[in-house]
Amino acid sequence: MSTEGVNQGRRLFLVGATSVVGAAGAVGAAVPFVQSWWPSAKAKSAGAPVVADISKLEMGQRMIVEWRGRPIWILRRTPEAMASLKAIAAEGALRDPESQETSQQPAYAENETRSRKEHPEIAVIIGICTHLGCSPLYRPDVAPADLGADWKGGFFCPCHGSKFDLAGRVFKSVPAPTNLQIPPFYFMSDNVIKIGEDGAAA
Repeated sequence: MSTEGVNQGRRLFLVGATSVVGAAGAVGAAVPFVQSWWPSAKAKSAGAPVVADISKLEMGQRMIVEWRGRPIWILRRTPEAMASLKAIAAEGALRDPESQETSQQPAYAENETRSRKEHPEIAVIIGICTHLGCSPLYRPDVAPADLGADWKGGFFCPCHGSKFDLAGRVFKSVPAPTNLQIPPFYFMSDNVIKIGEDGAAA
């Protein structure tokens, strides 16, 4: 077949345009396919695990992630804060210092720090007051004027005045009946936490 008179520039343009359209179509098909591997918003709200990178979390700082539509506090406690946990328990100020209400934490968090033994300084707490569901404020300051000279740092619920220490243990004589809840979690590495699963070493 003779190709005389065919515009070579037009041919190259058409070939190129067809290739671009084909590539765009392939990408358009691939993106939904890859996205289907990721948990949907519905799956996340139903309880799909959440992974948190804590590598930039400094001593005394708190970060917040969401799991099952609830705020999850991740706190890196200072040595002073860790020491205060023992002191508060010794004073007899807590309602459940030994975490005997087992529904409030996994078995591996039934300890003074309410954390995992490999990183006791890291607290992972559901940030919802056990009284009526408000979200307490993070108050790490020691002896502030509004909370009194005995305050060693913790969480204060502004709705009805419930107080919790830096392990989420509830004080006596406040409306909240139980300690703040600890979700299932484990350390995938020193700086990565998976919330929503206990892990193989639970």
